[in-house]
This record gives sequence, structure tokens and C-alpha cells, in this order.
Amino acid sequence: MFILGASDRLAFQNFAVIAAFQAARTRLGERVLNLTAHNAADEQTGSVGDVQITLLGEDRVVTSYEMKNKAVQQGDIDRALQKIAAKGQHVQNYIFITTEAVTDAVRDYARSKYDETGGVEIAIVDGIGFLRHFLHLFHRLRKDFLDQYQTLVLRESDSGVSQALKEAFLALRQAAESGD
Repeated sequence: MFILGASDRLAFQNFAVIAAFQAARTRLGERVLNLTAHNAADEQTGSVGDVQITLLGEDRVVTSYEMKNKAVQQGDIDRALQKIAAKGQHVQNYIFITTEAVTDAVRDYARSKYDETGGVEIAIVDGIGFLRHFLHLFHRLRKDFLDQYQTLVLRESDSGVSQALKEAFLALRQAAESGD
């Protein structure tokens, strides 16, 4: 059993989203912008979220992912909408990936913002739920996803991703491949 710290949980979520989009980029027609420092505030990096997705051949962000190692609150949603407005961009989807449970009140609040913002869809999911959904839709890309995720995790220094997370991923990969 592996126990991951807060920074490892956030790294897991970041890398899972990036690896998913890298594995499916040609099928989706979307790409991940270069990952900015995941320990810096979005205001410092100039980004709208932790992971930004554009259409292939374009630089305009269409989807933004925000990783949270806490429960998402209404204030988090309001701050995300302020960032979008400040950048002057029309982000179509703003997705929070959280390590905590999401209350119905917060989900309802997020849904209520769609018409108010002119069509910004706000969704809140947990990291495992995101992966489960992605791998269900793109099950034929499972090996591509694992390859992309492994590259991201192993390329990161131990200060960015602990040895425990690297070992946990490699154990999970071995288990997944033994089931093929």
C-alpha cells in the first residue's frame, strides 16, 4: 500500500490530465500547452489554470483544469471566473479535479454559472473519476496513456514527484499490463 502526500496527489492529477490529452490528442484535435510550474500561482504564470488545453494549431485556451488538494468551494469557482474574465478569453470548459468530496450545493452553483457566463461549463470531478471516464472513452489508448504518464512521472525530479509516487505508478502499470 502506498500513501501519497499532498504534493504527490496534485502531481498525480496534473500528470493524469496531461498524459490523457497527449495520448488522445490526434483523436480529440486538442493539445496541452506547456505545463507551467505547478507550485506557482496562476497569476504568476499567466495561465488560466494548472493545465490548459487548446485546439490543434491554435493558442486559444478552450479547456482549463484546476487541481485542488481540498474541497472545491463556491469561492474557488468565483476566482476561476475572475481569472477567465481578466484574461479576456472565452474558455469553454473549466474543470476542477479535486481530492475531496463535492457537495451538491457546490455542483449546483457551478452549473448555475453556465448561462451567467455566456457558456462557460464548470465541472468538478475527482482524479480517479477523471481517469475512469477517460479510460472508458478511450480504452484503446490505455497503453499510450500509460506510456505518456510514465514519461511525465519519471522525467520529473524527486523534488517534484517523490520516489513513492514513482514506485506506486510503476506497480500499478505492472498490474495493469499483467492483466492484458
